[in-house]
Amino acid sequence: MRVEPQESLPAWLYSDPGFFELEREQLFRSAWQLVCHLNDVPRPGDFQTFAFLGEQILTLRGDDGRVRSFHNVCRHRGMRLVEGTEGNCGRRLVCPYHAWSYALDGRVALPPRWRETDGGATVAHDLAPLEQEIWRGFVFVRFAPGDHSVAEMMAPYDAELAPHGLEDLQPQGRVVLRPRPVNWKNIADNYGDALHIPVAHPGLTRLFDGSYYVEAEDWVDKMAGVITGRPSANWCERQYQGLLGAFDHLPGEMRRTWSYYRLWPNLAFDVYPDQMDFMQFIPISPTQTLIREISYVRPDARRAVKAARYLNWRINRQVNAEDTVLIARLQSGMGSSSYSTGPLAADEVGLASFAQRLRAAIPEARRAQPAPMHA
Repeated sequence: MRVEPQESLPAWLYSDPGFFELEREQLFRSAWQLVCHLNDVPRPGDFQTFAFLGEQILTLRGDDGRVRSFHNVCRHRGMRLVEGTEGNCGRRLVCPYHAWSYALDGRVALPPRWRETDGGATVAHDLAPLEQEIWRGFVFVRFAPGDHSVAEMMAPYDAELAPHGLEDLQPQGRVVLRPRPVNWKNIADNYGDALHIPVAHPGLTRLFDGSYYVEAEDWVDKMAGVITGRPSANWCERQYQGLLGAFDHLPGEMRRTWSYYRLWPNLAFDVYPDQMDFMQFIPISPTQTLIREISYVRPDARRAVKAARYLNWRINRQVNAEDTVLIARLQSGMGSSSYSTGPLAADEVGLASFAQRLRAAIPEARRAQPAPMHA
């Protein structure tokens, strides 16, 4: 992706209710959203749910072993079928309101005899399916047709991700939701901003030792750094450095590389030698976002591997705490009447590529100020 130096997105886009509605309709309805990994639903009847901008998503493994995604809504009266983020529904999905039931492939069974409609249940009452794509074991859905598949969007980095064996990863814990009082774009911008690392993240600065870089492709940006061999002064980082040799399923320098992939518009993969995780920036309102995240690991019970995962968590817990403060201050500062937009340098590739994509998706993003209200 050719990215020209430009100005950052104007501040009004990070708090304006009208622009938030444009994003909902013109960006997110046709954008892929990650629900889970196939190994989150290993048995028939296992399900994962996901709420996104008023939509309710249900991903379910059927009796035939296939994983399908539906709207989590009964076709009788619109009742939400299952509660919770995960579980097993048994051999049937049964609506808790009027007991309509569905097979694990989404087909409606007969409604309860005492509630049969005149025409009975028909194929028109099957669960409403969602467009679904499975990429390297991860299940994606979208609500309206779009231009590109996930595989096409991730293609520039597919080969380099292959050694990590994403298809075989197992969930480590459960999905965590972290509320943040900021616009989702401030989280996405911060994720793709390399210049703040030597200023605001001393731990990462020690570990990467100047190796961190950013590059942009059409639909995905990559940030990466190689963990230095110079022992850190921090004991946690130093212990982690010493354990990286255990990950001999990876070739050469990949055993010491932390890579980050930001998939347009609101998903990020953090890929480490010892584990990986995804983070979704779930927009709730113009100034409220949920960060949705979970980690995945290769099946490996060695003590050194468990220790590396724990140390990774400790290191990144501190990084996340630092970023939480940064993005809150950034959101607050953007409310100042003194600020509209700022210049981007040639090496601020992540910020420039994100801004370029948003302006292409929603032309109103090119405005320096919101359109005037009409009486």
